Order: sequence, then C-alpha cells, then structure tokens
Amino acid sequence: MKKIHLIDTTLRDGEQAPGVVFSLKEKLHIAELLDKASITEVEVGTPAMGAFEITDIKTIVNEGFNFKTLAWCRAVKADIDAAIKSETQGINISFPVSEIHQLAMMKDKKWVLHTMHEVMRYACSNFDYVAVGAQDASRAEFPFLSEFISEALYLGACRVRIADTVGTLNPISTARLFRKIKKYFPKGSFEFHGHNDLGMATANTFAALHTGAEAASVTVNGLGERAGNASLEEIVMALELSSSIRHGIRTSVLGELSQSVSQASGFLIPANKAVTGSKVLCHESGIHTNILLKNRETYQIIKASQIGRTEQDFIFGKHSGKNALIAFLNQNNINLSCNDYERILEKIKEYSNQLKRELTSTEILSFAVKKNI
Repeated sequence: MKKIHLIDTTLRDGEQAPGVVFSLKEKLHIAELLDKASITEVEVGTPAMGAFEITDIKTIVNEGFNFKTLAWCRAVKADIDAAIKSETQGINISFPVSEIHQLAMMKDKKWVLHTMHEVMRYACSNFDYVAVGAQDASRAEFPFLSEFISEALYLGACRVRIADTVGTLNPISTARLFRKIKKYFPKGSFEFHGHNDLGMATANTFAALHTGAEAASVTVNGLGERAGNASLEEIVMALELSSSIRHGIRTSVLGELSQSVSQASGFLIPANKAVTGSKVLCHESGIHTNILLKNRETYQIIKASQIGRTEQDFIFGKHSGKNALIAFLNQNNINLSCNDYERILEKIKEYSNQLKRELTSTEILSFAVKKNI
C-alpha cells in the first residue's frame, strides 16, 4: 500500500486569500491543530514579507511541533537570507517555468536554469532540506519542464513541486502529466500543488497522488488565492474512503481544524461543503430516512466520529417521511395514533413550504404536545 505525505500551506498560501490576515495567536492555534492531526510538513510563511513575518515564523518554529517547517522563497538570495533568519528546517524555492510567467517577470529559460545553479548552491549550504517549485508547470512546455526537473534533482533538490498555478489541469491531464514525469524521472520525489480555479484542485490532487506524486500541498477548507487550493479535509477523506493510499492523518481533528480556520479567516464554510459542511451529515428526505433508520451507511459514507463530530438528527421539512417522525417523537417519549402522525406530518410539510425552511425540534414537539393539527 502506497504511503504519501501531505504538506499544509494554510499559513502561507491560505493566508494569501484576499483579505485574510491571521494573528500570531491564530497561527499558533492552527499549527497546534495541524500537529494534532499528524501533518508531517507545514509551509509556515513567506519570510521575504518582512520582519513581522519572520518573527511569526520563528515563533512557530520554536514551539517544537512535530512537523517539518518550510518557508517559501522566490529565486533570489535575499529571500533565502530571510528564510535563514526565520529558522525553518527547510525552504521551497519557486521558479517560473511557463513562457507566460517568464515574460511577465522579464525572464527567460536561460535565466531560470542559470539562477537555479546559483541559488541552489547557496540554499543547500544553509538548509538540509531544499525543495524546488515549478511555478505554472501545467502551462510549461514539457521539454523545458523536463530540463528544469533534471537540473533541480542534479543540484540536490529533495523534492520538485509541480504547480498548477491557475488550475488549468483536470484529473485526466494531471494523471497524464505525472505518469510522463515519473517515466523520465522514476527516482525523483514530486509534489503536486493544485489551485481550484475550475473547481478541480481536490480531484487533480487525488489523481496526482495515484499516478506518481509522493506528496501534495493542501490548505484547510481549500483556503487560498482566487478560488483557493486543494482542500486538506477533502483529500484526506477521499484517500481514506476512496483509495488504498495511506495518508497518516488523524481524521478526528478535521472538524475542529476546519472550524478554526474558518473563524480565523472570516471565510464561512458552506453548509453543503464536502466533509465539513454543517449539513453534509444531515438527512430530510423520507425515502432516505426510512432506510437510514435501519443502517446509516446506506446513504452516508462518512461517519461523524471519523471527523470529530456527532451524528446529526434528521431534519424535518417538506420532504420528511412518517417513519422518521415516529422515531423522533418516540425518542421524546411521545406515542400517538397513526392518524395523528399523518396529520402532524402534513402540518410539518405545510409549514415548511410556507416558511421555506426546515422546522425546529421545538416546533415539531409543539405540534405533537398541543396536537395543533
């Protein structure tokens, strides 16, 4: 069974989401939960942002968490110097590998390869762990991407990050790219970094991990620039329940971690968001609840306890069924006639339709106790 590791970049790429600023206290709490979840590596920030960022990173590093700490750097010596001051265990150096990015930065392929030699020599003399990032790799010409990877590995890169910087890949093209990369570099270590512009970051990450990538960078709640990144909790549960890959994450921490990042970022979690949305373990449809009463797994693949939550009571509204109502009232020591159940259910549907929402437990119990039918 294949074993991969996940790199969390919530504190770096996640905080780059528009308008998001984590306080040091929030960063430490997120880091503590990531450690509790057994994340093996965390990209803790960008030291080149300035002294305040270096201080925050250094504080996190000195907490002595179990995960490896990495700083993100551009391909310039000054960024590496800032990372040295932050005292992270390693760094990730990013290079533009697509023509569109090189032109925008007024660079070219020759500059990338020449600079890599200079920067890698300096980085490897100061850090035991140096990863190299291929920025916008998904839009790069493969011959140059191949040359870039070859040089990076030759110069001592411990891992090469293949970044889908604008989320242009899909699961099929992601799999094709990683099979091709591993064909040419079977001994190289590769990471996938997916963005969610087309809503496929999580699926692309899943595909990459199944076709050659040994690692993937993710963020809690998929937080990140524009549409965000691949979601940590979604990747973990997809690996847990839809593959044979071992991830090593304590899934019971995911619920708390998701809520904490939501509160710190100010980005609300949609109620129907996969894995950690407030209503993804809720059921209303009478057709479903009738069978769920017999076996919860018939219409629910994730057990609430797996993600640190408790099973949700059924929701009562327009689509509810009689058996769920009977079970709910029996739990509250209310036993009525078959006709009463029918009339209460009719009232629930009527009110739900009028109010355009589910009904509360108090409202349903009021119908039953007062027989407001």
